[in-house]
Amino acid sequence: MLENLIVFVLASFIGFEVISKVPQTLHTPLMSGTNAISGITIVGALMAAAMVGGDWAKWLGFAALIVAAINVVGGFLVTDRMLQMFKKKTTEKSS
Repeated sequence: MLENLIVFVLASFIGFEVISKVPQTLHTPLMSGTNAISGITIVGALMAAAMVGGDWAKWLGFAALIVAAINVVGGFLVTDRMLQMFKKKTTEKSS
């Protein structure tokens, strides 16, 4: 348990440092990449929920699945909204 907590704290610190150093123009591609990684998290959560025998682990895997799904859907919605800003706006010509 302590090893998992240490890995979580280190991953959080590294993630914060990486995100804070990325220029704003690269946030959209970085967000798309992290959405793909969250897809891997969903697979891991499904495996944890299905393969572990204890009830506690199944509920924890289910909670991880829900949080990862929210992260994936929210990330893709935000990415789509950000990509809309780069599309050319069509203006109707008034005659």
